[in-house]
Amino acid sequence: MDEGREAPRSVTIAYIAESAGVSVPTVSKVLNGKSGVSADTRARVEELINRYGYRKPAGAGRSNVVELVFRELKDMWAVEIIRGVERVARRHRVGLMVSEFGLHDAAPTWEDTVSRRPNCVLSVAQLSEAEREQLTAKGIPFVVFDPIMELPDDVPYVGATNWSGGRTATRHLAELGHRRIAMISGPEGQLCCSARLDGYRSALRAAGLPADPEIVVHAGLTREDGCAAARTLLALPDRPTAIFAANDLQALGVYQAARELDLRIPEDLSVVGFDDLPVVAWVDPPLTTVHQPLTEMAAAATELALTLGRGEAAPQVGLEIATTLTVRASTAPPKG
Repeated sequence: MDEGREAPRSVTIAYIAESAGVSVPTVSKVLNGKSGVSADTRARVEELINRYGYRKPAGAGRSNVVELVFRELKDMWAVEIIRGVERVARRHRVGLMVSEFGLHDAAPTWEDTVSRRPNCVLSVAQLSEAEREQLTAKGIPFVVFDPIMELPDDVPYVGATNWSGGRTATRHLAELGHRRIAMISGPEGQLCCSARLDGYRSALRAAGLPADPEIVVHAGLTREDGCAAARTLLALPDRPTAIFAANDLQALGVYQAARELDLRIPEDLSVVGFDDLPVVAWVDPPLTTVHQPLTEMAAAATELALTLGRGEAAPQVGLEIATTLTVRASTAPPKG
């Protein structure tokens, strides 16, 4: 700690952190009365806060806008999220800005978001430690939507009961009499997909069925990737009679692969998806899928972000909203 250092005219949380020799999130924990900080560090940070007369900003200088951030804004999944955020923003009379942090040169950056000073940020993307520190340093609260990686305990998020959803989907297929149930999982290491895969394995164990690694394929969460994975599974000598896909787009890829092989759904192959996007009720046959309440999740995440934006304490840091199974015509007992 630099005792003789002259403080700037406007003391920031970043200045406090630098003076104390700690990270911005550590100062944030002290300011918000959260655990996870040693007594010595807490005392050092509090002494600096008192010395410089720092007070946590409660929305000062921020615009009356919630910023919704996507890494990629490209499919029906995003539409359901935007609908939920817009519903809550309109009710609270705040504006909504949607940003896409893609890979192209003209894509906005976190520096752009920080400079805009929104009331709060809802991120449908994993936030790195550096990005979280940028937002915290400027007093911009944030919530992570459907995190794909483990987050620190103090990072607010809203997700779904992915494990339960995966278990329910697989149990449905087992109860229909399927004994060779394959899964097209998402990319390895992605939190929500790993939870769905764990739920699938749990349901197999409960049904007394073996978890055969040969019929679990990891793939991207697109229709094209789902089709490629289904081709691999359906080319096996002992092909599965049912496939559980990690999302609806993959499931639509399974439909395509089945058509290529003249397999009828559900007579020759049962298929279950995950998300319950509006379009899957209109495909032929309508898709049995796990309903992930994306609009409700987005609404809850926005309420949480706006609560933090008002400088109020969050009722809970993490929230998981229940999934349910929507049974349609893509599943049936296996032949024979």
